[in-house]
Amino acid sequence: MAITTTWGINKMTHVNADGGVILVYWSLLAANDEAYDESTGKGGETATEGGKNSFTYDASGSGFIKYDDLKESDVLGWIYDANKGPTSGGPADETASQYKARIEAERTAKVQAQIDRKAAQSDGLPWSA
Repeated sequence: MAITTTWGINKMTHVNADGGVILVYWSLLAANDEAYDESTGKGGETATEGGKNSFTYDASGSGFIKYDDLKESDVLGWIYDANKGPTSGGPADETASQYKARIEAERTAKVQAQIDRKAAQSDGLPWSA
């Protein structure tokens, strides 16, 4: 059993004239890779995080990447940077990579708590055993 995390970009809004991105919807899924077992009620645990970020840009700037040339990794980098620090409950000096690691750890802990809770409980009827 392992818990995996997957970041994704769900939707973006861009300006047609120059390809500048102004709005990004994103998500993070942490999931137990053990499939749900209906007979035990265990497996398939998940926890999510998501949001949207607005962006301003300078189409003449050296770091500008127009919409058609973007990779998901570029946009995820923007998301990590935009949400680091106090905006998401982190410390003021938090870096983008620390934000990413913190949110992944928080969601992974939520999945592990679900797994632990299910392991400590059982369903049934004592007279049907």
